[in-house]
Amino acid sequence: MFFKVKTTEEVLDLIRRFKAVGEETIPLADSFGRVLSRDVISPEDLPGFLRSSMDGYALKAKETFGASESLPALLEVIGEVAMGAVPTVTLREGTAVKISTGGMLPEGSDAVVMIEHCHLVDETTLEVARAVSPQENVIRPGDDLVRGATVLRRGWTLRPQDVGVMAGLGSTEVHVFRRPRVAIISTGDEVIPMDQKPKPGQVRDINTYTLKAFCERIGADPVVTGLCGDDFERLRATVAGGLAEADTVWISGGSSVGVRDLTVKVLESFEDMEILVHGISISPGKPTILARIGSKGVFGLPGHTASAMVVAEVFLAPFVSTLGGKTPHLAEGRSSVMATLSRNVESTSGREDYIRVKLVRNGDEWTAEPLFGKSGLISTLVDADGLVRVGRNVEGLYQGDMVKVILF
Repeated sequence: MFFKVKTTEEVLDLIRRFKAVGEETIPLADSFGRVLSRDVISPEDLPGFLRSSMDGYALKAKETFGASESLPALLEVIGEVAMGAVPTVTLREGTAVKISTGGMLPEGSDAVVMIEHCHLVDETTLEVARAVSPQENVIRPGDDLVRGATVLRRGWTLRPQDVGVMAGLGSTEVHVFRRPRVAIISTGDEVIPMDQKPKPGQVRDINTYTLKAFCERIGADPVVTGLCGDDFERLRATVAGGLAEADTVWISGGSSVGVRDLTVKVLESFEDMEILVHGISISPGKPTILARIGSKGVFGLPGHTASAMVVAEVFLAPFVSTLGGKTPHLAEGRSSVMATLSRNVESTSGREDYIRVKLVRNGDEWTAEPLFGKSGLISTLVDADGLVRVGRNVEGLYQGDMVKVILF
């Protein structure tokens, strides 16, 4: 029997209570996809000088007032701004300077007219066919970032543009949370190494490899401990080793009710241990355990791969995000699409069902085709693109319903 059956919401609330792992300092060049452990504060204005946002000519805006194609303003070109250099010329009345995008405005200018609105009559005479306002096509100091402003906040996962802005501020290093380390234990006397031929009653180890790949996908570092048979002392030693080496331990198999299911007994043998969850009101995945040993979370996952992967998608992904320091609302964000259900789906009231579906393109819309099969089948996971959640108080979904597909 299950002793501490929880709802999905209750389990997710327990997950959020775990603390993030420690931080480390890494080169900015290696920071893409990592989670900030500190706010990033701008040490300077960006840009630090008046710069052009267009190719064109720097000038005094007032000298273009009233300019048009039929009556252009005439100005004298007195030079060109070299990229990356401080201009050596100062604009006087009736003059202009050629400038490229990003160039520093010369003293005396307050606007840039786009090159498309200009025409050189000769080498030094410029016709301007459009009026510009002061500061038009000009980026002022601090327009992008002001010194002392919070650029990025703790818990943010760095995207390419985030790495770029820190490069622009001269941040050669960045403080990030460590990647959570996950010890993966696959149990069962019937489970044999992948490279061996199964005898009757045996199965190759699948869960180690699916969970390892899952960890890599969600930004965790897997620590594969190897296979462990149904032996109390051996499993306890393996769990102890995982706790010593990793931030969390995931045990696949041995979580359901059975004569040789040892996970709960092994966990209970540790000091400072608490069983937080013993069963979740979902399908597949009900025989799931969550315990706390010291400050570390230990999951007992179903042995069937499909069940284990549903639990991983629904619970382990946000758990790793929490350990990895992600901002809570970002940790729960999942990629999803809306689709039309292709057939009726039955469900049992009082539990959440997660239905594997295949997405089929239908014009500009998606159709979700349910894939039914026993929880021990891996083929339905391979064919599926995602999961459709059927709520706990819903008795099913109907053909034609719009559903949210949580993408794998």
